[in-house]
Amino acid sequence: MAEHRFEDFNGLVIFRRNYKEKDMLVKILTDRFGKKMFYLRGANSPRFRMAAAILPFTKAEYGGDIRDDGLSFLNNVKSASQFQAISNDLFLNAYATYILNLIDVAFPDSQPLGFWYGRIEQALTLIDEGFDAAMITHIIEIQLLQVFGVQPHLESCVVCGRTDLAFDYSESYGGLLCQRHWHLDPNRLHANSRAIYYLRLFSVIDLFKIQSVTVKPETEAALKAIVDQIYQNSVGLVLKSKQFIDKMFTFDSAMPKLKKVAPEIDRSSKDD
Repeated sequence: MAEHRFEDFNGLVIFRRNYKEKDMLVKILTDRFGKKMFYLRGANSPRFRMAAAILPFTKAEYGGDIRDDGLSFLNNVKSASQFQAISNDLFLNAYATYILNLIDVAFPDSQPLGFWYGRIEQALTLIDEGFDAAMITHIIEIQLLQVFGVQPHLESCVVCGRTDLAFDYSESYGGLLCQRHWHLDPNRLHANSRAIYYLRLFSVIDLFKIQSVTVKPETEAALKAIVDQIYQNSVGLVLKSKQFIDKMFTFDSAMPKLKKVAPEIDRSSKDD
């Protein structure tokens, strides 16, 4: 018989779907128990008492019956709030959905996430507060590579360890090659130097210390190309939510604008 216990926990709604006629399954990213699927009887009824707490892009303090195996159950909600900007904007919605989808794929159900719960909550908070959704998403993508078993060497040249020369990314070498060793990989990405800078920066940046920096559209496009290639070739992952973002990006790239994100690590950084 599966073990179960009544617990209070914080959570972020990942997704929900109808189940039978009036019931619903809601997947929640919890701060203590990893991802759990909850069965809510009568959730499709007009007067369901926890309706606001199971909306997409909601964070709440829940109380429930946590099962080690199978479905868990929600019993009560002590507080709930929704990421309003994300909920009301198609573009922000898409990026937030992709972040949650990435976490859903990266971690097995019921595996505690440790610091990743707070990191994801902070990422959604920043997007909701107006930070550039694409750049926040790239930070999550880059830092999640380790969880996916891909650990690109981004601190220095993988061959000689130098940090003072121009870099490019080599998939064959699993990280950065300095200018002296570019000849070792003719198929290196030939990437934009500013994009490489942000790839390195975003691998270590603290989402809780973000302030402001400007990134030109061409740099964002170059960084996106690097991250996309790593995910396609090294992780082997292309989610439907990512495909939607790619379509949006193609659409949006025709509209020049400056992107805003904030790394405290480099207060003076500007994409000049």
